[in-house]
Amino acid sequence: MTATAQGFSLRDMTGATRAFPTGRPSLICFVKEDCDTCNLAAPVLEAFHQAWGDLADIWMVGQSADGNAILRDRHGLTLSILDDSALRTSLAWGFDIVPAIYWIGADGAQRPPLEGFVRQEWETLAQQIAGELKAAAAAVAWGDLPAWRPGCGSKHLDPEIHDRLLAEAEGSPIRARRIEIASADDIDEFMFDQGFSDGLPVVPPTPERVLRMLSGTTRDPQDIVAIVPPNMAPATVEKIAINAVMAGCRPEYLPVVIAAVEAVCTDEFNMHGVTATTMGASPVLVVNGPIRSRIGMNMKLGALGNGNRANATIGRALRLVVRNLGGARPGGVDRSTLSSPMKFTMCFAEWEEGSPWDPLHVERGFQREDSVVTAFAMTSGPVQIVDQESRKPDQIAGTLGLGLEGMFLSKIHRMPVDALLVVCPEHVRTLTVEGAYSKTRLRERIQTVTSRQLREMVSNEVSGAGIPVASAARMTDAQLAAPAPKFASDKFIHIVVAGSEAGKFSAAFHGWVTGPAGSTVVSRKIDC
Repeated sequence: MTATAQGFSLRDMTGATRAFPTGRPSLICFVKEDCDTCNLAAPVLEAFHQAWGDLADIWMVGQSADGNAILRDRHGLTLSILDDSALRTSLAWGFDIVPAIYWIGADGAQRPPLEGFVRQEWETLAQQIAGELKAAAAAVAWGDLPAWRPGCGSKHLDPEIHDRLLAEAEGSPIRARRIEIASADDIDEFMFDQGFSDGLPVVPPTPERVLRMLSGTTRDPQDIVAIVPPNMAPATVEKIAINAVMAGCRPEYLPVVIAAVEAVCTDEFNMHGVTATTMGASPVLVVNGPIRSRIGMNMKLGALGNGNRANATIGRALRLVVRNLGGARPGGVDRSTLSSPMKFTMCFAEWEEGSPWDPLHVERGFQREDSVVTAFAMTSGPVQIVDQESRKPDQIAGTLGLGLEGMFLSKIHRMPVDALLVVCPEHVRTLTVEGAYSKTRLRERIQTVTSRQLREMVSNEVSGAGIPVASAARMTDAQLAAPAPKFASDKFIHIVVAGSEAGKFSAAFHGWVTGPAGSTVVSRKIDC
């Protein structure tokens, strides 16, 4: 038990203020009216008051204003009963069980407190007090009292009350500006009106909810995680937690959100450009490592869709951080021509256990046991790639390549642009039916089946996109006949495994501009 006496100022039932410490010996007992053991202790405390009230302050501290009157009338109490219905003093003193009784002697030193009722302990305490005060013993019929009665949980430990008290207490880690909402206002409508929402209702970030969210990380709430573009606003752990609350996250998701914010706020990822482009790019998050299972992420049936709280709210929390801290709002810096549902959320976990290959984070240089989030800047997806007929590895690999060829436009090849290919388990099984089929071989196959002569990419009457006619006129036949794969390099093809074990439907996310002029894929280890 770590209960410690703290100074306080509380009103008694006459309206007078009683402050502790008083400079006199003090016996202080915290109680609540609906606790049977507190009612057992009340006459004993009254006897203490009758015996020593002139020599020491004998105070009962009640946790309910109405309950205090009930205790007084029920037991005919004359000792001072103080009102701690706000429960702040109970929180500060740190006990768990009522009755909780403290004896602070004339020397100001606190004796070991007692919680609940053990007759021998209370009788020993009474003897100790009488001895220190050099007074007669209190008139308590100890033999008529039970040997032991368990106490009751203190009201300040009720989960909803406790979180609120912690949020309001001195030394609370919460520093963000608080917004008071009039009692007649609709909270949800207020959040919409203030522009805090992405278009869907958000969870009001009350202090107690934010404090509960902060329990998901050991990082200091005022640590600056990143500077969020385009406003270049500092994102503290606390402010990220606020947006995680609004998104509907659980506390155990917070480390993933923090790592995702770190990833997208790097110069390499270029969140400002991702936001501002009229092409409608948005972050796609892939989570790897042990944390996937620990927080219940979906990596199987419906992994890229709705229905999983972790997947949905982690991605949404990131988007709210970029919106509410970075200022990336539609019509402002966000200039997307059509935009995308990915602007609400897009986050999923790789099914590493269902893959014959190294998972994404291992390919990117992390240890298998690390938990990692990887951020991609994507413009569309997931675009399904359907093949229910192929039975040979090269056939399925070919289908996946043809599915990627439509990225942006089939006439555009040698693209220095990232693509994220999500291979479903049934397609993985077909790829490996004849033995090992590595990611390297799959990438090579994709490049082979998507190779087209440059002349097929020249602007024409069917489509004005592609190589300008004037440029093609300066090229030789050999140059026009040269094969051009879809991607400028194999390194732009990123491959993960996810999805249900039934169904031959893979998918792809199409990237934005890659490199210094655009965005680079960024991974961050999750601090968990």
